[in-house]
Amino acid sequence: MGYVPNSLKLAVIKPIIKKPNLDLCELANRPISNLPFVAKILESSCACIYEVIVFMRFFKSGFRQNHSTETALLRVTNDILSALDRGSTAILVLLDLSATFETIDHAILLDRLENLIGIKGSALTWFRSYLRDRFQCCYLNNECSYQSRVKYGVPQGSILGPLLFTIYMLPLGKIIRRHGINFHCYADDMQLYISAKPNEELCINQITDCIKEIKNWMTHNALLLNSDKTEVLLLDPNIDKNINVNTVDIDGHLIIPGKTVRNLGVIFDPILSFDAHICSIVKTAFFHLRNIAKICSVLSLEDAEKLIHAFIPWRLNYCNALLAGSPHKLLHKLQLVQNAAARVLTRTRKFDYITPILSSLHWLPVKFLIDYKILLLTYKSLNGLALHCLQELLTPYNLPHSLRSQDAGLLLVPPIRKKYAGGTAFFL
Repeated sequence: MGYVPNSLKLAVIKPIIKKPNLDLCELANRPISNLPFVAKILESSCACIYEVIVFMRFFKSGFRQNHSTETALLRVTNDILSALDRGSTAILVLLDLSATFETIDHAILLDRLENLIGIKGSALTWFRSYLRDRFQCCYLNNECSYQSRVKYGVPQGSILGPLLFTIYMLPLGKIIRRHGINFHCYADDMQLYISAKPNEELCINQITDCIKEIKNWMTHNALLLNSDKTEVLLLDPNIDKNINVNTVDIDGHLIIPGKTVRNLGVIFDPILSFDAHICSIVKTAFFHLRNIAKICSVLSLEDAEKLIHAFIPWRLNYCNALLAGSPHKLLHKLQLVQNAAARVLTRTRKFDYITPILSSLHWLPVKFLIDYKILLLTYKSLNGLALHCLQELLTPYNLPHSLRSQDAGLLLVPPIRKKYAGGTAFFL
């Protein structure tokens, strides 16, 4: 009881380049830890006990079953669109944390486990044994380095690592709530957002004070907030008329609000039209399609289909629930990508009728893919399979009298004022 064998605490590090355009000589971009299979089984049995307790206290989506970047962004965009529908202006701040998994202080983490989560006795001794006397070695070019002791951090690639990271960050939620700011986290990506009426001064000081306190808290907890990569976006269709915000000051570092920001792989703009995001998808997809078309003639249909699926459909499907309610002219751009991919794959001519081609491939058109995703998320929300913060957005329609339709599963449709805002929110 309360002991983890040393053989289960040796991690083999395989450096993985985070992005293709990064320096290949810099191998510390994403150090993934390969742990023994038995260690992961042991961690899984432990993680399932504490996961519900921890995540209910922290608005976090990363590393959780049935939770994804899409559900996280769906809640954030819903809150912002609701604010825009009420005539408010919103500000979104994307915080960048540097090497958070690698710098966690074990003593502070054990204190969190004991005083915040309430783990005591042999269970706390087990976690202490899990964190101490860990070793790692690096495997590169078929060579293995010497073993070195791990004094800080939790292993990336482990089962317990994300849970322990979340426990370590628990006090941060209390700090943000104290400033009256909404927030959501996905892994170590944190976003803050707040809204105010256009005729009121936007709570820039509120945001600034909150970020300053976050930065001080991180300094005292061996973490680092990267001010250079922190981004700010003001959201309002009449942003130039309603409010004048030139910079956001973070400890003397002035951050200029951008015209767009990339949030978990999705490009946000001031009115959440996702026009820039769709244009980026189209540009990238056609680039890959042109390259695939050059070699498609020498590939079998099966291999060509695998190649197409590796580059195109996932781009059209990624976070496409955010595009619900988008104008036809924007969705048509994505449909052109899907049509082109189908023609390249089936080697049909440009002006051949596309509907039977898509049907033969069992591909839903883009508009129906979005509708399907919304229906799927709604079903999951109603049946407890989705993020809790999505479930609370749906309100069952309670009929005033007993009618045959009372068991139809109807939902209450909230009133909306602006089609471009409330009309595209998830709660509708």
